[in-house]
Order: sequence, then C-alpha cells, then structure tokens
Amino acid sequence: MIITTKDGQQFDTNQDLTASERHVLQKLFLWESMASSLQEFREKKNAALSKGWNNSGPVEQREALKKIILHLEAKVALRLKTS
Repeated sequence: MIITTKDGQQFDTNQDLTASERHVLQKLFLWESMASSLQEFREKKNAALSKGWNNSGPVEQREALKKIILHLEAKVALRLKTS
C-alpha cells in the first residue's frame, strides 16, 4: 500500500515498514475513523506500540511510521473539527 502524506511524502508500507509496524498501522487505520478525540487515538497508538504483534512486545517507531502516524493524527483532528 502506498500512503501519501499531506506534505506529499510517499511511503510504501511493504518496503518502508516492518511487519510489526504494518500490524500497528492496521489498527490505527481503524481508530482513525473511530476515535472520539485525538487523545483517544494517541492512547490507542501507544497501546498498539506497547503490545506489538500478538503481544510480542514493544514495536519500535522508525521514522517512516512516525511520519505516517502524524499524518493520521492530522486526519483525525480534521475529522473531529468538521464533525
């Protein structure tokens, strides 16, 4: 999957993220549309990063994942602002 951020950066999830990072991202895609606040989204992000894949332990946030998460946070904030 190719993700393009608001500032035009493109990330290929198959190449730029580890399997564990992709797993976290899948959870965050769900929470992007369900979170009732930015704080809730961040809590879900922290929980997903802490638990890891099948409770395998913490997932390190490399630079690509950090930028994608910031992009998702901006989308959550915009959704909440316009709703």
